[in-house]
Amino acid sequence: MIFPFDSPEYQLNISRRTFLGRAAYGLGGLALASLLDPKLIGSAQAAPAAASGPWHGIVNPPHFPIRAKRVIHLCMAGGPSHLETFDYRPELKKLDGKPFPESFTKGQQLAQLQNAELKARGPFCEFKKWGKSGQEISELFPHIGGIADDIGIVRSMQTEQINHDPAHAFMNSGSIIKGRPSMGSWLVYGLGVEADNLPGFIVLTSAGKTGQQPVSARQWSNGFLPSKFQGILFQSKGDAVHYVGNPEGVCQSTQRQVVEEINRLNGMLAEERIDPEIQTRIAQYELAFKMQTSIPELTDFAHEPKHILEQYGVEKPGDGSFASNCLLARRLAERGVRFIQLYHRAWDHHGDIESGMKSAAKDTDQSSAALVKDLKQRGMLDDTLILWGGEFGRTPMGQGTGRDHHMLAFSVWLAGGGIKGGVTYGETDELGYRAVVDPVHVHDLHATMLYLCGVDHKRLTYRSQGRDFRLTDVSGEVVDAIVA
Repeated sequence: MIFPFDSPEYQLNISRRTFLGRAAYGLGGLALASLLDPKLIGSAQAAPAAASGPWHGIVNPPHFPIRAKRVIHLCMAGGPSHLETFDYRPELKKLDGKPFPESFTKGQQLAQLQNAELKARGPFCEFKKWGKSGQEISELFPHIGGIADDIGIVRSMQTEQINHDPAHAFMNSGSIIKGRPSMGSWLVYGLGVEADNLPGFIVLTSAGKTGQQPVSARQWSNGFLPSKFQGILFQSKGDAVHYVGNPEGVCQSTQRQVVEEINRLNGMLAEERIDPEIQTRIAQYELAFKMQTSIPELTDFAHEPKHILEQYGVEKPGDGSFASNCLLARRLAERGVRFIQLYHRAWDHHGDIESGMKSAAKDTDQSSAALVKDLKQRGMLDDTLILWGGEFGRTPMGQGTGRDHHMLAFSVWLAGGGIKGGVTYGETDELGYRAVVDPVHVHDLHATMLYLCGVDHKRLTYRSQGRDFRLTDVSGEVVDAIVA
């Protein structure tokens, strides 16, 4: 499917010759009109811009039955260690402190451990079997363990990038090349938006005490898609959106008049040239006006019951914590936001992994589980897909008191939206170095996400620079084993 945009016609509309010709005709027309009837000048009203309305998506009707209407991505930025979360390797524990077998690493790409003496580092924490399904989960995550029967764990994830920014880009866009759309943008482009007073793709960030890796705004970029599909970063503390209120002395009716006049002028421009960004501007002015009412109501937690705040572990609503962001994510999901992404920057543990992981787990465990429970008791989990995980894993070899980046094996979990609960998929080798049973590539994860949302990843395309692009590039297979 291709977004209806005629590039040659667009170029023709903005060419120098076209500009000069239309400028001459326009000035001549004004002069003639003033001679015939001076009252025409200044009084003629251009037809108002046609109401664009909410975007209904390019995949209409859907390719498959829609299992997930929305996606919440709980992104553990920095790369949490799979060896202390969801992938218990007892053989690694036995090898702790001893030389790591060269047969595993010879000729392999390492990050900061290249040419270093490699010693095995066993997990510092214990694992336990949780729920009726008996899924093995670290004791650092007792609340996630409590929802073991609702989540599907993938232990055999693999990526292609070993450093943070390109690995984030690959997880988000399926490519490390700048200018590619993020998966949230692809989803909104494909399925459209449900809410008419909030963006379809919203991002929230929080940070732990340690392990904070910066996350660039390109991770929620629309890339070559029209800018109306870009992710919108909400502030986690204070006002969610800067300048959402009117300045002193400007009332709502005055603001409405300003928006209507700007949209009228943009509508006149849209009639003159083919440029999708003009319609985007019209839609964004309308959305911004509506957000002046919807945002204060969205971020007002006053009516949230005390037991809900306690369930998430929210100490003070809007305090910038991951817990507060999880509760806000549920409120966004209720209001029809299509893709919600929560980054928690706390997992880059090159050193002091023991205290760092304990702190990061404490920040995220309770609220991640609470989000699943809350959506479930509201009847929303069935059509909401939750993805929890980072951009890569960590090495089974030690790096001082921590672990280095690792791309050959890491773990994620998913819940709701057509995912089988209580299943563990894939395995790593005995030391947790490489996914060896049912490896799942990032492209496979994207293909599965789109499938659950009713989209065939091979058919969701956009033409740019002379070729059809897609989120999964030229690969990707749906992981049927984790689909209910």
